[in-house]
Amino acid sequence: MKRMMICVVFLLAWSGLSFADEHDSERILGNMQDELMRNFDVLQDEDKPPFYMSYEIVEDDVVQVSGSYGETLRDADFLNRVLTIDLRVGSPELDNTRVDRTPQRVNFGAISVDAEQPLKVALWNATNDSFRSALSQLTRVESEVQASVEEEDKTGDFTSMPTADYRGRSVRLADVGESFREKVKRYGLPFKYEEHIQSNSVLIIGEVETRWYVNSEGTKIATSEAYYRISISATAKAEDGMELRRYVSYEALSPEGFPDDDKVMTDVRAMIEELDALRNAPIVEPYTGPAILGARAAGVFFHEILGHRLEGHRLKSVTDGQTFKAKLGERILPENFTMYFDPNIREHRGLTLWGFYDYDNQGVKGQKVTVIENGVLKGFLMSRQPMEGFLESNGHGRRQSISGYGSVSRQSNLILEVENPVSAEELKEMLLDRVRDQGREFGLYFGDIQGGFAITGRSMPNAYNVQPLIVYRLFADGRQELVRGVDLIGTPLTTMSRIEAGASDYDTFNGYCGAESGRIPVSAVSPSILISQVEVQKTMTSRDKPPILPTPVERDDDEVSFNQQRNNLSE
Repeated sequence: MKRMMICVVFLLAWSGLSFADEHDSERILGNMQDELMRNFDVLQDEDKPPFYMSYEIVEDDVVQVSGSYGETLRDADFLNRVLTIDLRVGSPELDNTRVDRTPQRVNFGAISVDAEQPLKVALWNATNDSFRSALSQLTRVESEVQASVEEEDKTGDFTSMPTADYRGRSVRLADVGESFREKVKRYGLPFKYEEHIQSNSVLIIGEVETRWYVNSEGTKIATSEAYYRISISATAKAEDGMELRRYVSYEALSPEGFPDDDKVMTDVRAMIEELDALRNAPIVEPYTGPAILGARAAGVFFHEILGHRLEGHRLKSVTDGQTFKAKLGERILPENFTMYFDPNIREHRGLTLWGFYDYDNQGVKGQKVTVIENGVLKGFLMSRQPMEGFLESNGHGRRQSISGYGSVSRQSNLILEVENPVSAEELKEMLLDRVRDQGREFGLYFGDIQGGFAITGRSMPNAYNVQPLIVYRLFADGRQELVRGVDLIGTPLTTMSRIEAGASDYDTFNGYCGAESGRIPVSAVSPSILISQVEVQKTMTSRDKPPILPTPVERDDDEVSFNQQRNNLSE
């Protein structure tokens, strides 16, 4: 049976307030709570009254500047406000969310959350629509239950949680427009002087997300968080038509947290040089054998092949592969590996994390969850949807805040700790030992990665695909060679059983994870790891030849040195 959830989403147009101070939050929360309880109490007289309701208003204040080749293309700032209503009828054992979590969306027009009467009228209208939809969906649920076999997991659809009353800090969006414009021009200019660069992009974003949340249990929460990000990408094309891509990003909690310009410009030059080298790099044929996943690559690897399979709502669904549901108490990683998720931290080992929050989108405090201890599986990530053995949320009910998706159990900050790790050089020597022991010509080193995806359902092979950007062949005699055109693939249980060791070179992958409840910020911290056997396949590629027409980008006749470009812009 398909398990989804109903949410009702309403766009609130900007009214002039750029952020909420403590006084504004109290007033907004009070108005929201008053109207929620008034509507909730009145609806108790209906034949099928709601047993739970929540309102969440999310305000996104955003500035972004983008460009390429040393010029700006877009310079914008905007603000969105979205109201999401979670209204449940039936009972915690069987409610309207079991079948469909697709939200209804209604544009409110020019509504200010700071205007008491307009806000309450908007909430009243939205609640009325949400209740009618919930009744219709409950009818569908009851019909499908009658026509289906009994559920394997009988824990129901919803669990109550203790009341929370929390006010986080207030955050303003920094005045960064001019600074962002200068950086976009500076970081994009070097690409202008390189013939092999086909396209490039520099995007810098600053965002402050403010949330007001109330529910019928009495919870009232106001939080505000800032996110800043620089994303730089470029592409080139090999003679055989393969499109090559390099990408780098920097995440910070304030503009001051970004690396200095020298660091970024050094990375830009490295991207340009790597793309040039990749154009002439050989393509790797399908391969099985030992490999090292660099720290960032390992972070994505664990996020995709393990993290998604520890999300509780999947393990409850009869359509999911439920890879690890029956493996509690079993060893699934080496004994010196421990993994936990912790949304409470914003930095780890000096590295900025992206998957933090105080309270999840269901009003539950984000909790540290140790899912693997000394290699043994200990637990799962839970939202308010219970499952056998895990009847309460641990604060991982998440969704894309302004999307209108329903909340499900999702990852936050994934941290892999390795006790008594080896050094990066020792890990490389271990790889070469495996190459020689297995009689192979080479092993693989996956340096950087752009992302990946995992298939967890039963209708398709339960597999993963991780898409690397930089891969080297490491030969038995110690030589190394840059290669291209491979994806790391496999199945989770087989691959994880072949993880042998971890190094001490921790790094962080920050990104956005897209799944049932939309795109959410996540982080994965890991050291490099050695796997005795991996499998790679050829990556999807274009067959288009390199461009026939010369690029319209005007490049100087005289070669301009990288340092001169940087100096010119800094003057």
